[in-house]
Amino acid sequence: MYCPEPFAENRPEILRALIQRYPLATLVSMGGNGLEANPIPLYLVPGEGPQPVLQGHVARANPLWREAPPDDEVLVIFQGPQHYISPSWYATKVETGKVVPTWNYAVVHAYGPLQVRDDPDWVRQQIVALTAQQENGFTLPWQVDDAPQDFTERLIRQVVGIEIPISRWMGKWKVSQNQPLGNRDSVIAHLEQQNRPDSETMAEYVLATRRKGKEDHSE
Repeated sequence: MYCPEPFAENRPEILRALIQRYPLATLVSMGGNGLEANPIPLYLVPGEGPQPVLQGHVARANPLWREAPPDDEVLVIFQGPQHYISPSWYATKVETGKVVPTWNYAVVHAYGPLQVRDDPDWVRQQIVALTAQQENGFTLPWQVDDAPQDFTERLIRQVVGIEIPISRWMGKWKVSQNQPLGNRDSVIAHLEQQNRPDSETMAEYVLATRRKGKEDHSE
């Protein structure tokens, strides 16, 4: 991934937060027909160890788990918030007119070998963990045990677990860091005026870099 230094994000806690907030990943692997891309929700195992681990499951009929070379890396892409940025939002528009449209986004790329876990007990634990993460905060969170056991056991036999120990990962936060602080302020204001969840989320990301810009300047 092309990533200029101002947009590089390598802090593990920040990468972890995005994965946990946006767990639906695109898993890119080499299959029988060339490159394959599968959308799969993945669970980032808690812990601050030296090697983060992703866990998930795929349909047994999906050739991914049979075709992915066991010793080769797969690429896992987690897409965070994204938003179009209008040049009319920049404070410098009225000063010079030298502004153009762009797109803000945050993304994490993770690499590692795909390991198959064809074990019903392992799959059940993975589904329980992912479900608990996604149901957290609901008034009446659903649990796997809420469904009849024979029903869930039958479904579990129809999927195969996968695990990806992350050998390397990187983040790209393109969220207006290359703009003067005045333009960042005006972008934040216009995003907040959109009154949409995606706009508000992107405003949070730009504001975080705005604060970091102040810290870096003070140093």
